[in-house]
Amino acid sequence: MKIAVTYENGQIFAHFGHTEQFKIYEVEDNKIVSEGIVDTNGNGHGALAGFLTGHGVDTLICGGIGGGAKMALAEAGITLYGGVSGAADEAVWALLSGTLNYVPDITCNQHEHGHGEHSCGHHKCH
Repeated sequence: MKIAVTYENGQIFAHFGHTEQFKIYEVEDNKIVSEGIVDTNGNGHGALAGFLTGHGVDTLICGGIGGGAKMALAEAGITLYGGVSGAADEAVWALLSGTLNYVPDITCNQHEHGHGEHSCGHHKCH
């Protein structure tokens, strides 16, 4: 299993489509065997699903996420755990132990309604 986390300074970055880095964890037998940080190189939103697929990722932990990106991840077969905040490493350990607190139906609609700032899980989208 390969788990990607939207990443900034050790924390889960609040919005999938704007993340500049992912921390990717390779997991075998429910243990992390390797981890590393990768830059998105300017890829954003729906293009990030292909970026993650190219890195062999099958699971994503993130904060907010838009509907289009969510659909692109589903089409790529990537399992989504959205609405998560806090330390990236702690979130991965929580996922592996079955205690991750996430929002199953998370969708950040900032691109679909244009009403400015609104709440998406634990952060604000602008």
